[in-house]
Amino acid sequence: MPVEPHYGHLLIIEDDKGRREFVLDRSMYTIGRDPQCDVRLISQFVSRRHATIVQLPNETGNCYYRIIDGNLKGKPSANGILVNGDKTQAHNLRNEDEIVFGPRVRAIYYCLQRDAIATIPPDEFDITLISPNMVDESSPQ
Repeated sequence: MPVEPHYGHLLIIEDDKGRREFVLDRSMYTIGRDPQCDVRLISQFVSRRHATIVQLPNETGNCYYRIIDGNLKGKPSANGILVNGDKTQAHNLRNEDEIVFGPRVRAIYYCLQRDAIATIPPDEFDITLISPNMVDESSPQ
């Protein structure tokens, strides 16, 4: 019986603080330099509420993420966002997309596919016995 693959979503941020990883698993994230943002960017060149990432369902029952410039009320950031070198208001994120928020402030998005493996609990009576003939007594331990 085939099992649908599962996806993990990862955002790697590089800014004045260094490199940090964020596992995306919630329905929404705010991104910016405001301390209240879910993903805080450490740079004077980004807006307080620079972007928003929202989770959306796809036709296979999994989800994908869309990045939107500014907040969900329609207020854009001061400098906008670049995705893969193109200025955009919104973009459905794909594996290895590069998002630039400002000078020396960027993120890489990863969509990691993991094959789901149907597992069963171990059989408590499944015991492997070692025959005494299988042990080589002449080898040093």
